[in-house]
Amino acid sequence: LVRIKKKKESIMAGKAAAVAKTLKGGAKKGKNGSRIHKKTHFYRTKTLELRRNGKYASKVTQVIPKDDKFKIIKSPLTTESAMKKIEDNNTLVFLVDILANKRQIKNAVKELYDIKALKVNTLVRPDGSKKAYVRLTADYDALDVANRIGII
Repeated sequence: LVRIKKKKESIMAGKAAAVAKTLKGGAKKGKNGSRIHKKTHFYRTKTLELRRNGKYASKVTQVIPKDDKFKIIKSPLTTESAMKKIEDNNTLVFLVDILANKRQIKNAVKELYDIKALKVNTLVRPDGSKKAYVRLTADYDALDVANRIGII
């Protein structure tokens, strides 16, 4: 029984030495010295991934205060097409802040000029500024309001 145990231990020691030898030798090399790939898929080795270290803040946009009506509406537009809108469609045209939304524009017009807007349409011009078409309710006349503002 003792002899069998010693024989088993010597076999195990031999196996351990063989495994250690293969591990020490590294991966199998081909003729040109490159590693032999035995799998069909190539897995990229896991490398160190450092956390991002930005040089400036990722969010640079500023939030417009909702109550600042003077920042929202920059100026009324006095082009020919704007005058035509005033006369035909009861609509005033303004240049507004690019970050302002329709609700903010509607409230700013209400506070600045004491008029009620029916709806507001906006568009961003190719030069990067935003234009707002403010349609007035039936009880306000755009011509009178334009005279009061000083557009006409």
